[in-house]
Amino acid sequence: MPEPAAWKYQKVTKPMFDTEVEERLFFGRVITCVGDEVIEDGYVHLKDGKIAAVGLRAGAPSNVEATETYGKTLMPGMMNSHAHLSWDGIHELSQQSMYDAPEIRAYKAAGNMLKSLRAGITLVRDLGVHNANLFTKQAVAQGIFPGPRLLVSGESIIQTGGHTYWVCREASGADEMRRAVRDQVKGGADLIKIMACHDTLEFTDEELQAVIDEAHRNRLPVTAHATYNECIARVAEFGVDCIEHGGSMTDETIQILIEKKLPIVTTFSALVIQANPEIARAFGIPEWKIEERQKAVADKSRFDGLVRAAKAGVPIVFGTDAGSPAVEHDRIVPELGFMVEVGVCPNNLDALRAITARAAVLNGFGDTLGTLETGKLADMIVVDGKPDLDLSALEKVEMTFIDGKRMH
Repeated sequence: MPEPAAWKYQKVTKPMFDTEVEERLFFGRVITCVGDEVIEDGYVHLKDGKIAAVGLRAGAPSNVEATETYGKTLMPGMMNSHAHLSWDGIHELSQQSMYDAPEIRAYKAAGNMLKSLRAGITLVRDLGVHNANLFTKQAVAQGIFPGPRLLVSGESIIQTGGHTYWVCREASGADEMRRAVRDQVKGGADLIKIMACHDTLEFTDEELQAVIDEAHRNRLPVTAHATYNECIARVAEFGVDCIEHGGSMTDETIQILIEKKLPIVTTFSALVIQANPEIARAFGIPEWKIEERQKAVADKSRFDGLVRAAKAGVPIVFGTDAGSPAVEHDRIVPELGFMVEVGVCPNNLDALRAITARAAVLNGFGDTLGTLETGKLADMIVVDGKPDLDLSALEKVEMTFIDGKRMH
């Protein structure tokens, strides 16, 4: 692995924020997110930061004090695999990107981590744009502030003058691309994010090859903002590890994704939420944008490529692009609901796997997180309702555990 970030050499005498690992036994409905398994009258036993056992109520240990949830749902902690913690979803995007002081970015990230935990999000994959997330990760890792598990990209890497140049790391030429990657590695990034297109393709072939090669030499995955067929096919062929957003795709492109086992993190939330006039107006979204979003949401044919990809076997993973206009970090249900409505997830249980089991695999935790199974880490939430039948139940998360520690 690369040389650790400098802060990892610091000795932490005592975390500012720490929570004891609890042994807890819960009775309730259990959605394990292993296939379609739902245990209507079950239990989950948390011990030493792991899931000690899961099963029918009758098989629960008798020597542990139990919490009766009266039919509430126990399920794995949820993961937002595309978010921007230092964007607040409230203020105009380019303005806060260019003019927020570092201290304000830190406060926004801290507040959004609390909102995430309260919403049942136990892991956030922060795809940066600027490098604030490197410091957010340090704050959580050193116990300076409580937060979810974090995977961070540092600065998103773009060609000079490329998509969102006003907030990302610009580079020109293969050597500068390599330097840009190395700077993120030095800062402690867990993955590299590139902006591969907007209205046009970005990066020369040499630049694209360099940025991907340098990331992989440092054993980091590369994820690409790619929103239409030509771009998706190009970055897939060049060797990225994940597609962000996705878009129109030919059958040939879908086949490439399947052969290379590349997932897509869909991000419908901005479209869906900004198409709601009452919400959009409260956030200052102009009327022309609301009308544009309403037309986009109504035209399901524009999502045909994503639907065909999902049905062909391309893994679809949950992300919201949280921090985008009107997309706050505790808004989970609009994205999941639209995933089912548009057809990239066939039903609610599959949508729940997109935010748990499949997200865990994407994020490198397939063996330890994402499902309620014996031996996995004790990331679990308690929901007042039945999200497999009504996704809006996820707006009522009552408890959030990470490693058996109660975070909410």
